[in-house]
Amino acid sequence: MHNERIEAIVFDFDGTLAELHIDFLAMKRHVGALAEEYLQTRLPLPPQPALEWLENLQREIRKNDPSLANEFQRRASSLIMELELEAADRGSLFPFTRRILAILSDRGVKTGIITRNCEKAVTKVFPDMGGFCSAFLAREHVLRVKPHPEHLHRALEKLMAAPAAALMVGDHPMDIQTGRSAGTLTAGVLSGNSSRTDLIASGAHWTASDCEELLNVLIAEKIV
Repeated sequence: MHNERIEAIVFDFDGTLAELHIDFLAMKRHVGALAEEYLQTRLPLPPQPALEWLENLQREIRKNDPSLANEFQRRASSLIMELELEAADRGSLFPFTRRILAILSDRGVKTGIITRNCEKAVTKVFPDMGGFCSAFLAREHVLRVKPHPEHLHRALEKLMAAPAAALMVGDHPMDIQTGRSAGTLTAGVLSGNSSRTDLIASGAHWTASDCEELLNVLIAEKIV
């Protein structure tokens, strides 16, 4: 049990504060099909996420033609954003999201959101986000997205909070990895697609069914 008060909580978005069903397999298929136009070879789908694969493909294309690599990056990014915006059209905040953020604010806890999603998709689902949290960093706001700790560190800088006094909350082992790399406490929620076993194995200090249950646990432990 952690005994020190948490000063700031940074949340993932998709699967943590909102329900968005992005088809990441389709995303990789689209990116791969586009890359095949430039590389003139069949590309098997890799296990790595689409964003990281896009960067690797761009490097391969750049070896032959830097201008084509930039063109590929623009076209691939547009395809990814299109899928994200389509998912946002069908998505929604979880019923508890605004309520828990308001409670945390009332208790003096600073809150922020970091996401690998694009800004347009998030603001489409959460247009009044600015009234509920003090830091928001989408994919295009940072040079290196999570799980790189820079993403979380930038949010904590905006919140003027030290990593040791902060908590990273997310629904995926990647979020837990981000928090551990950044030096924060971590909590995993089961409102996305990951199991409690996976979240615990990745090193989560707390797990809960969703952010509402997590908040109740943190209040009960008197750390928020």
